[in-house]
Amino acid sequence: MPRKGSVPKREVYPDPKYGSVLVAKFINNLMRDGKKNTARKIFYSALEVLKERAGGEDPLRVFETAVEKVKPLLETRSRRIGGANYQVPVEVRPERQVSLAIKWIINAARARSERTMVDRLVGEIWDAYNEKGAAIKKREDTHRMAESNRVFAHFRW
Repeated sequence: MPRKGSVPKREVYPDPKYGSVLVAKFINNLMRDGKKNTARKIFYSALEVLKERAGGEDPLRVFETAVEKVKPLLETRSRRIGGANYQVPVEVRPERQVSLAIKWIINAARARSERTMVDRLVGEIWDAYNEKGAAIKKREDTHRMAESNRVFAHFRW
């Protein structure tokens, strides 16, 4: 990291099938050990199953809505002031909101007990779309933590 100025962000190219940058980011986060083709197969299969489950509704729109519902608005950051550490609530930047939502959905899907990753991913996206599941619970816990520490909001930098 440079001492002066900021590092330019890498450009994420839209995914070839849907032309969506959000889908490309999701696939990149889903990928393990550089196996992007496997991650693509898992995600595209999940959208096919999601299409059946949603009753013909556009699976891409269901996915985008699920990510939108998981995005956190507030989080706490640790701040050291006078020998004590305080959890200071701060607003989350839009890029970080998306990346946190994606990570939470993927981690919640990996923790599920279904047999295949496709089934786990479908279940978690569907739960997030219906505002239940582990990813939504993670967002609620984050908001609750920020809300309970709002007395330290004046320490924001």
